[in-house]
Formats: sequence, C-alpha cells, structure tokens
Amino acid sequence: VQLQASGGGLVQAGGSLRLSCAASGRSFSSGAMGWFRQAPGKEREFVVVINWSGSTYYADSVKGRFTISRDNAKDTVYLQMNSLKPEDTAVYYCAADPNFRSLLRNNGVDYWGKGTQVTVSS
Repeated sequence: VQLQASGGGLVQAGGSLRLSCAASGRSFSSGAMGWFRQAPGKEREFVVVINWSGSTYYADSVKGRFTISRDNAKDTVYLQMNSLKPEDTAVYYCAADPNFRSLLRNNGVDYWGKGTQVTVSS
C-alpha cells in the first residue's frame, strides 16, 4: 500500500494550498483517510479525518479554514487549506486506516504517506 501526497509549497499568510493524497495497492473506499502535520520541534498532530460515508472531523485549529474531501472512485483525498497562517507551517502527512477512530485518536494507524512540506510566510 502506498499513499502519495502532493501539493505542498510556500505561500504567504492568508493564501491557499490544496493537498492531494492518492492511495494505491488497496482501496480505502470503505475506510478512513486523513491528514496529520508535524511542525519543527513538535509532535505529529491530528488535522482532519474523513470516513467512508463522508463524515468529517477537524482539529479546532483548522475548523472553518480547511476542508477535506474524497473521491472514492480514485481512492484520493484532498485538503483545501484557506486563510493559511504561519503556525500552519509543517510537514503534512496523509494517513489511512480501515477504522476512522484510529485516525481520529492517532492510535495504531495502519498506513502513512511520506510528508509534504507546507510553509506559510508572514
């Protein structure tokens, strides 16, 4: 199983970026996919998860600014990030698991992608 993330980059505060994560090797159309991030010197933290039915759960820090969506036919999730802040700067990791609670709690997550860097300048 591979999770291929893309779309990171450098943006000014207030700007937008869209991350994508495509799964290959197995389908997660009946499972959950999500995003975590890790800033320098900090632990990896939960950002958002979307389960098979489309239900979403966001970290308070990104509510109202980030939107996750998924295309089950393509086993791909997207993260639209608007109104970016310097504190959003981090390496963003895509993750997938048959059980959304594993992602929600960052506990025993089965699959991780390589990170993509997001840098927000002030």
